[in-house]
Amino acid sequence: MSIENAGFVQGFVRMADDGWRQGWHERNGGNLSYRIKPEELEEVRAWLDFSGRWEKIGAGVPGLTGEIFLVTGSGKFFRNVILNPKENICIIEIDSQGENYRICWGLSAGGRPTSELPSHLMSHEVKKRVTGGTCRVIYHAHPANLIALTFVLPLDSVVFTRELWETATECPVVFPAGLGIVPWMVPGGREIAVETGRLMETFDAAVWAHHGLFCAGADFDVTFGLMHTIEKSAEILTKVMSMGGRRQTILPGWFRQLQEPFGVVLPEKYL
Repeated sequence: MSIENAGFVQGFVRMADDGWRQGWHERNGGNLSYRIKPEELEEVRAWLDFSGRWEKIGAGVPGLTGEIFLVTGSGKFFRNVILNPKENICIIEIDSQGENYRICWGLSAGGRPTSELPSHLMSHEVKKRVTGGTCRVIYHAHPANLIALTFVLPLDSVVFTRELWETATECPVVFPAGLGIVPWMVPGGREIAVETGRLMETFDAAVWAHHGLFCAGADFDVTFGLMHTIEKSAEILTKVMSMGGRRQTILPGWFRQLQEPFGVVLPEKYL
C-alpha cells in the first residue's frame, strides 16, 4: 500500500475532483483540509518523514497541538490533484505549541500548504472544540452563484440565510444554524482567519463576501454536500430574481413543520 491508496487520501482526492467538476475552482482557487484520525495515521506512518523544518503558521492554534492534517498546496490547481496527488497535496504536522507546522509528505515538486492555512487551522480548532472532535473537514471554494448574491443581498446573516432557505426545502434541514457572513477582507491573513473562526463557533458555513464560501463538516460527504446545497439554492435564487422575483414562497409556519420530522431546531430569527 502507498499513501495515495489510503482511504482518507482517496476521499480527499475525490472531493477535490468533485469540486473542480462543479466549476468552483478556477485556476488555483479554493483549498481543502482534513484532520487525520489516529487510526488512519497509523496506516500511513511508514511513509511519513518527521524530520522536516518547522515553519510559522501565522496564527496560534494551541487546540491542535500534535495534530496531523492533509491539505492542498498553495498555488496548486484542484484539477491536477487527481492526476498527481503527491505533487499537489501534503500531510503536515502541528508542533507542541500550535505555532508551527512541518511537511511530512507530499508537494514533491516543491511548495507550501495553502495560503489560507491560518483560516483553515483556526476554524479546525474551533470546530474540534464545539463538536467534541467530530468535525474533521474544512473546505473553501468559489461557487459563482453564491458569490454573485453577495453583490446584491444585504451582507447580513439573517437576511442571507432566510433568502436561501426559501429557495429549497432541504436548506433549513442541511444548515439549520444558518450562514455566517464575513465582510470582504484580504485573503490569506490572520484577520480573516480570526473572523471566520469566530463565526465557526455558531455556523458550519461562512460566506466570504465577494470571494467564496467556507464549510465545515464531519467527513467529506457531509462537507461537500453542505457546499453543494448552499450553491444550488443560490443558483435557484439568482434565477428567481432574474425572472422578476417570487410570486409565492415557503411560509414561516411551513418551515416550523420541518423541525420534528427532521430533528432540527430552526432559530426564530430566520422565520
